Amino acid sequence: MARVRIEDAVGLAAGDVVHKRFSALPASATVRDVRAWFAASSHRRMAFLADEGRYVGSLTREDLAGDIDADRAAAQLSHNGPVIAPDAPASVGHQLALSTDALRVPVVDHDGTLLGVIGVTDDLEAFCGAG
Repeated sequence: MARVRIEDAVGLAAGDVVHKRFSALPASATVRDVRAWFAASSHRRMAFLADEGRYVGSLTREDLAGDIDADRAAAQLSHNGPVIAPDAPASVGHQLALSTDALRVPVVDHDGTLLGVIGVTDDLEAFCGAG
């Protein structure tokens, strides 16, 4: 996976460092569906819900911890932010990603379309999957 070091992203926009290889679950997904999606890979840190490509919300594993009805709509537990526009500075995306436990922030355009995700590496030194 390509990496762009944070220090090399000066002057770049969020769209320049977006990780475009991501998957979104349908907005109709249940807690069970999202838990299964997380269980399929330990590398998954944030789940995105979308309705026909439009961003609905995000969830982390922690959002689904505990005694939650598995048939409950995941969208009821999701967060609709923070998000970042593709033309915002990459440095803002970095700060927003650091504000989440998942080190991720969804990139959403002006009409609500989910374009990708900005991810920061565990060492906090680079954007992961950028380019």
